[in-house]
Order: sequence, then C-alpha cells, then structure tokens
Amino acid sequence: MTSFTAAICAMMATSAMAFAPASTTDSSSALKAGMPDRMWDQMVDKNERSASLPWLPRAKALDGSYVGDVGFDPFYLSSIPKNFAGFIQPPSWEETDGIETIYWMREAELKHGRVAMLAWFGWLATDGAFGIMMRFPGQIYSVDNIPNSYSAHDILVEQGSMSFLLLAVGLIEFCTGAALVQVSKGELDREAGDFGLDPLQFLKGKSKEESDRMKTRELLNGRLAMLAFGAVATQTALGESTQNFPYF
Repeated sequence: MTSFTAAICAMMATSAMAFAPASTTDSSSALKAGMPDRMWDQMVDKNERSASLPWLPRAKALDGSYVGDVGFDPFYLSSIPKNFAGFIQPPSWEETDGIETIYWMREAELKHGRVAMLAWFGWLATDGAFGIMMRFPGQIYSVDNIPNSYSAHDILVEQGSMSFLLLAVGLIEFCTGAALVQVSKGELDREAGDFGLDPLQFLKGKSKEESDRMKTRELLNGRLAMLAFGAVATQTALGESTQNFPYF
C-alpha cells in the first residue's frame, strides 16, 4: 500500500512540473534575441528631458545646434534615421553622402514659413485689409471678376492664370532642389534654407549672436505665419458671410 501511494505522489508531481513555467530569464533572453533593435533607442536621449515637453525624453537631433530649437518634437520626426536625398535624386543615379533628417526638416520649415508669410500678407492685401485693394492691373483681376481672396483660386484656374504660377513655382523648386543635390554630394557647405538672398544687407557686418537673433526672428515669424494662414483660410471657408475682410 505504501509503495502504491508513493507511485501516485510521483505521478502527480511529474504532471505538475509539466505545467510549470520555464525559466523567465531564458524565455526573455530568447525573445530579445529574435527582436530587431528598437528605432526608438536611436531617436531619443533617455538621459535628458525635452526643453519644451519635460515629460518626454529629448529628441536626439534637437541638441540646440540649430537656431530656434526649443526642443518641441513630440513625434520625434526630426530624429527619424533616414536619408532624404532620395526625394530629390534617385539613389541609383549616383552615390551621395545624403541629407540628414534634421537638415531636411529645417529646410522645409523655413521654406513653408517664408511662403506662409507671403501668402498671409497677399491674402489680406488683395482683400483690402491694409486700406488699399492690391491687385494686378487688368480687368480679369478686378474686384468685379475676383470678389475676394477665397474665390481667387477657382476663378484663376478657369482663367488659366494659375498655369503660369505653376510653371514659376516649378522653376523655383527645380533651382532650389539643385542646391540640395549639391549638399547631398558634399559639394556645397550651406546652412539649411540659406540661399544667400539678403538684398537689404540685414546680416552684413553682424556678429554671430546678432545673425542668429535675426534668423530666429525669421523662423518664429514663419511659424506664426503658417498658423495664421491656416486660420484665415479656414475662417473664410466657413460660409459666404466670412469670405470678405475682416472674415467674421
């Protein structure tokens, strides 16, 4: 009887061991071995907090080397490890050093900011917001044909005037794209967004601190203009009563 009881106990112990979890350390190591390195680890500095979002780690690319860098990048777009040179020239054409993400992002931010500053002023100026209705000469651009800026796009597309604008913008993009190709090949050493265009000599003879201050002002005004243009375009689209200045 005693031997029978011992045999039953041994069988129960064996069955229980079958359902016992394997070593946690071994299974965790095996799982990590089969996982690729996390891109997150390459994009953030875990030892430093973001200056503007202190509850988030700092994006690696936002190290303060660019003017206007306040550490705001909640989606870490500036630190995505990618060569953006392929957007302007297929990699199969020739090997290049490439364009890092933060450089491409700053180039795009400055370009959009500059366009938005012009666009916001142009939108309001053609609606007479500054005391005078600023329009191109000619009956097709008169208030009778184009009552306000909101209606301008569709009317000018029908007239065919937008075709010339498309050609002009395409030419500018081609020329500026050529500069980026040179940057990607290491043939041109320039700051992002710098085309040497300073006809009024604002930066001539300025110290680095003064020059950085001017560049920061341009950047901040461009960021504000992007918000302002989006706001005025949205406000005027709400209905006929908001399409004319002052848009409410």
